[in-house]
Amino acid sequence: MATHPPRGAAPTIPLVPANLTAQYKDAELRFREAASHDDKREALREMIALLPKHKGTEKLHADLKKRLAKLEEEGEHVRQSGVHRTDPAHVRREGAGQWVLLGPPNAGKSSLLAALTHAHPEIGEYPFTTRAPLPGMMAFEDVQVQLVDTPPVAPGHTEPYLPNLAQGADGVVVVLDPTADDVEAAFAAVLEVLSRGHVWPRGRAPPPGASPLLVHRPVLVVATRRDLDEDGTFAALAREAVGADPPFFAVSATRGDGLDALRPELFRALGRMRVYTKEPGKKPDLGKPFVLPAGATVHDLALVVHHEVAAHLKFARIWGHARFEGQQVDRHHVLADRDVVELHE
Repeated sequence: MATHPPRGAAPTIPLVPANLTAQYKDAELRFREAASHDDKREALREMIALLPKHKGTEKLHADLKKRLAKLEEEGEHVRQSGVHRTDPAHVRREGAGQWVLLGPPNAGKSSLLAALTHAHPEIGEYPFTTRAPLPGMMAFEDVQVQLVDTPPVAPGHTEPYLPNLAQGADGVVVVLDPTADDVEAAFAAVLEVLSRGHVWPRGRAPPPGASPLLVHRPVLVVATRRDLDEDGTFAALAREAVGADPPFFAVSATRGDGLDALRPELFRALGRMRVYTKEPGKKPDLGKPFVLPAGATVHDLALVVHHEVAAHLKFARIWGHARFEGQQVDRHHVLADRDVVELHE
C-alpha cells in the first residue's frame, strides 16, 4: 500500500539506483535543510550540475528541473507582487563593472566608499553602521566603476544574502583594519562568505573536488588606516596574515594615501577595455567609450553598437594598436584598450 508524507512535510527527492557523489549528497542535504527560497534554489542548481548523466538518473534529473522551475516561478511571482520591493542580494550593475566591499565591523568600508565615489554612506565609530548594500560610482579616467558597501562580516551577524551578492559581482574588495588584533580571523571569515557563494579568487587553482558552480572573481585586499601606520608595520603584518596571493593595497581613506594606485587596479582587474568609435571622415568620439571584455573583437563591438551594424559589417579601420593608423581589418580582429574603430557596412 502506497504511503504519503504527512501533510505539510517538506518534499523529498526520490531515490534512484545511481552512484551519487559525496558532493551531490552534500548539496541534497543543504536543500533539505534550507530555510530560504534562495538557498533551496542554489542547492537545487548544484544538485542538477552534479547529478551523473545516465539512463538511471533521467527521472531524477527531470524531477529536479521541475522543482527548480517551480522555485524560480514562485520567486518571480513574489517579485511581481511587490511583497518584497527590494532584494538586498541584487544591486543593479552600472558602469564598467561592479566591486563588492566585504570586511569586518569598523574596517573602514564606508569611509573607503566615500573617498573613492560620490556616495554618502553613514559612517560611525560603532559597529554595524551599514545596514544595507549601498552603491557608489568611482570615476577612473573616462569610465565609471561601481563599488558597493555592505554590512559587516562578523560571527553570528553576517547577513545571509552576502554570498549571493559577492557571486553576482565582478570582483570583491576585502577591506581590513591592519591595526586590529584579529586580521587573520577577519580575512578567513570573508573567505568563508565567498566559499558559501561559490566564489574563488581568480588566479588560484581551485581546490580538489570543487563545486562545478564555482566562479572565479578578482579578489583584492585593502588595508585601511595608513595614516595611523606611518612606518608600514601594521600593513606588513596584515600582508603576512592574508598571504602572498591576493593583490594588497595599503590606503588612508581620510588622507588619500594609496588611492591613486588603487583606482587603476579597480579597472584593470575587471578585465575590461575601452574602445572608441568614429564615422568616416569625422573625428572619433572620445567622450564616452564602449566598455568591452578583454579579447573582444570588431564583431563584438558591432553587436554592442547595433545588431544591424553587426549583420552588415564588411570591414573596420583601426587606430591605436594596429600595424599602421587606419589599418583595415575584418570582423574577427581582436581589439585592445583605447583602440579607435571605424565600422564599415
